[in-house]
Amino acid sequence: MNTHVSGPQTPANQAAAKAASLTASKRSQIFAAAFLGLTIVFAVGLLPMDAAHNAAHDTRHSAAFPCH
Repeated sequence: MNTHVSGPQTPANQAAAKAASLTASKRSQIFAAAFLGLTIVFAVGLLPMDAAHNAAHDTRHSAAFPCH
C-alpha cells in the first residue's frame, strides 16, 4: 500500500522545498568556513616560522590559543 500522497506543486510547496534546500546549502557553507578557519588557526599556530607566528599572534591569543 502506497501511503505517500503527492499533491499538486503549489507555490507554497515549491517555496518550502526551496527553503529546505537553501538550509542544507547554508549548513554546508557554514561547516566549510568553520573547518577552513580552524585549520588555518591551528596550522599557523603550530608553525615554527617567526613570520607566521607574528602574523597570527594577536588572533591566536584572542582565541585562547597559547603560542609561548
